[in-house]
Amino acid sequence: MSDVIIIGAGPAGLSAAIYVQRAGKQALVLEAMTFGGQIVNTPEVENYPGIKSISGFDFAMALYEQATELGAQVVFDKAVHIVKSDKLWRVVTASEASYEAPAVILATGAKNRKLGIEREDALTGFGVSYCATCDGAFFKGKAVAVNGGGNTALEDAMFLSNACSKVYVVHRREGFRGEPQTLEALRAKENVEFVLNATVTRLLSGADLAEVGSSGVHDPNRLAAIEVTDKMTGEDRILEVEGLFIAIGQEPENRDFADVAELDPAGYIVAGEDCMTNSPGIFVAGDCRTKQVRQLATAASDGAVAALAACAYVG
Repeated sequence: MSDVIIIGAGPAGLSAAIYVQRAGKQALVLEAMTFGGQIVNTPEVENYPGIKSISGFDFAMALYEQATELGAQVVFDKAVHIVKSDKLWRVVTASEASYEAPAVILATGAKNRKLGIEREDALTGFGVSYCATCDGAFFKGKAVAVNGGGNTALEDAMFLSNACSKVYVVHRREGFRGEPQTLEALRAKENVEFVLNATVTRLLSGADLAEVGSSGVHDPNRLAAIEVTDKMTGEDRILEVEGLFIAIGQEPENRDFADVAELDPAGYIVAGEDCMTNSPGIFVAGDCRTKQVRQLATAASDGAVAALAACAYVG
């Protein structure tokens, strides 16, 4: 039997496993897909303290190897249900296996909400991004677009406007949900253009632009432009950009555990910086919990905090 079951093998979950093992306890990590979480899709990570540059895959691999070499057990099976069993928590998986431990850490993460248009997945990491602070530095002096109307979109646009030659803010409405102060600061920027009442309807690579006779020189395998469609007139417009930052929200994957951990209206697990939920013995770490900043460094931090709290609970 394990001391702590960790659901999710992303940066938060694997960081938790490392700290559980270093505390002299036994960690079992359950992962539905592959280790690493969203970070494996990032070509270069340059915002993690102490590491100047590393690919997301290499970072995830290093975490995985560190956790397993310390003795953490990783099982690739989706956790679908948690029930109380005497003084233990029993986690049931999709394969109908079950595992018991006195403490559980939920590190299920959150996935970026996608536009759902053709070639979005293929161009992710090749001009399409969901994190301006992660990837914005690669587009210094270039034209980019931000899609969204909330605080994240406005903050991304502000961040990018300080380095990029042009920033288009594409939003499907006239009004914004984001902070008015940030919005006004963006409106005052000469290199920011608002494209309102519009949606992104097509992603074009350099090869696509060459086919339609563009005079520019573009990488045929990377994003070179986006098509936006005016919702009022139906008119299409081509914006030549080398980066598209999609900021239309995230989707936490916590529904299966709503009966053991309180969720907020958006589906995030309610917990503070102590990573404790409303259920004794159930902890949470990473992007799946209520928090203001969701970055690689904060996921690792949550993993450490949740792990040490879980080990203290186990005793």
